Amino acid sequence: MARAATRPEPRMSTPALLDSSALLERPGQRRSAVRSPSPRRGAPLVAAVPRQALIADFLAIAALDPGVERLKAAPTPIRLPLGDGVIEHAADFEQVRTDEPGLLVDVVAEADLGRHPFRTAYVAGEPVVAEDGRRFVIESAASLRAEPRISTVRLIMACRRTYVSAGDRVRILHHLDECGTGRLVDCAGMAINAQDGVAAVLALAVEGLLAVDIGRPILPETAVRRRPLPYPDPFGF
Repeated sequence: MARAATRPEPRMSTPALLDSSALLERPGQRRSAVRSPSPRRGAPLVAAVPRQALIADFLAIAALDPGVERLKAAPTPIRLPLGDGVIEHAADFEQVRTDEPGLLVDVVAEADLGRHPFRTAYVAGEPVVAEDGRRFVIESAASLRAEPRISTVRLIMACRRTYVSAGDRVRILHHLDECGTGRLVDCAGMAINAQDGVAAVLALAVEGLLAVDIGRPILPETAVRRRPLPYPDPFGF
């Protein structure tokens, strides 16, 4: 009994094998078996930061900034130049700093930047100065959450509830009185009663007794120094 002649399978050239449309036309091939090129992925979406969270970041940064002597909320409205005219604007905060008499600050969420009267100056990086000479700036998520500062601030603020015994406190402060500026790892070695010497030093920074460079990551060589006391020192140290 003669066998039925088998039909030879059609051959495809190499370019055709690499063509997805050609593969879809082949018998027995499912569309799901052919992988289409994956779409290009853009930048990951970042959730908008609420204004209250930005204010908390601003207050934490101000508390650890040795240049900030005092912070005042909702100061009196001031006159600021806008275009060819002048408007009255009440800033969110005023910082009394060691390097300038007064700094007026608005904390603005990203969603509200488009409606802020000084959005153009903010985007262009142009300075805004009030009629009385005080500088006005806008702080947004882009500036408040810039790295490495925000990570350093959060690491320090996480130590605010660390208990520092009287002995450790005196030894750390006396060490800095003797050397002026010390390394974080050396200051931590003065805390012999603390379970975590680094946390003890950073807790004193939260109290306002020590200054730590928040513009850099926390490292063993991080510079630590004493801050001026917020009240008169009877011994003149």
